[in-house]
Parts: sequence; structure tokens; C-alpha cells
Amino acid sequence: MKETIMPKLYFKYGTMNSSKSAQALMCKFNYEQKGMNVMLVKPSLDTRDDEKERMVRSRIGLTANCYTIEPTESFTELFERVNKVSPIDIVIVDEAQFCTTEQVNQLKELTKSVSVLCYGLLLDFTCHLFEGSKRLVELADSMQEIKSVCRCGRKSSVNARFVNGKCVEDGPTILIGGDESYESMCYWCWQEELHKH
Repeated sequence: MKETIMPKLYFKYGTMNSSKSAQALMCKFNYEQKGMNVMLVKPSLDTRDDEKERMVRSRIGLTANCYTIEPTESFTELFERVNKVSPIDIVIVDEAQFCTTEQVNQLKELTKSVSVLCYGLLLDFTCHLFEGSKRLVELADSMQEIKSVCRCGRKSSVNARFVNGKCVEDGPTILIGGDESYESMCYWCWQEELHKH
């Protein structure tokens, strides 16, 4: 008798610049090479791209068209709409930390029929869990850290935020930015930067 493989909710997390988007795009490519239909989605809060351009982009130059979802929208409804047009085999979510608790609940529900792979940050710049990441930690069937390195050579674990060259610990939780605003660091380098005068 053939064993049935049950769909799962996966959470692959890392700091900024740890190749999360690149890995999401490579995963999409691998599934498509096997003839599978992938639904690639990112939360609308990721506003680095032009609003009209719905793309997942990696820093190494990989790109792909994607669906975007507002905080008030439902993954269940989006999936049903897309699945009617062309049956979906797998769902991949980039920047999953920006999902709401309810949206992560919906992603878990989708695993009744398809696997869902979420890629995103675990912690914000104050070393606290994002809302979406917190719920993913609570519900994911599988979690995997995508490791990256701090300037000192240790494993990075913090997304340090810089304003005018100074490492800061206050401000809005969500502030979209790239290399000019953030640096991934180990906890100890982050603490050293915070206490510089």
C-alpha cells in the first residue's frame, strides 16, 4: 500500500540578507520543473517594489511574478480564486513575517490540501517576534533556520536597524528598507552597537 504524504506548513526563517527570497524563488523553480503549479504570494506590506509591479526579488537578481495580499484579505479566498483557474500544487509565501495571525491560521487550514512554504524574518529589530512569525512558530509542522554570518564571524540572529549611522532600539516595528537601514548581526555585536556613544 502506497504511503500518503500529508501536506505541511513549513517556516524557513533567517535574518536579513540570508537568501530567504532567493531560496523561495529556487524552490518555486524546482516545483515548476517537476510540472507543478505554484502560487507565489507576498504580503502587501513589503513595499520595496513599485505597487503595480507584483514581484518577489532577491538580492542576487532572481525575480518572479507573485500575488500580493493585504492584511485584511484572506489566503483562503485567494487560494480558492486562483485554484479555480489552474489547480495549485503548492503555496509559497515570501516575507511571511508580515502576515497577520488570522492569515497564518488560514495558511494552516490550506494544508488540508496543499503544502505551504513560508519564508521570512523571525525577529524584528528589537529582538521580538513579528506577529506572523510568532503564529508560524506556534503552528508550523516544520521549522528551519536559514543561517547567515555576522561581521565578527558568529551566526547572525538580529536585524539591527540604523538611523543616521546609529543603531537604534525604538521606532515603528515595520520600516521597509535594505542595506542602508539594516545589518544582520549576532546578539553581542548588536549590543555593542546599541551602547556606542
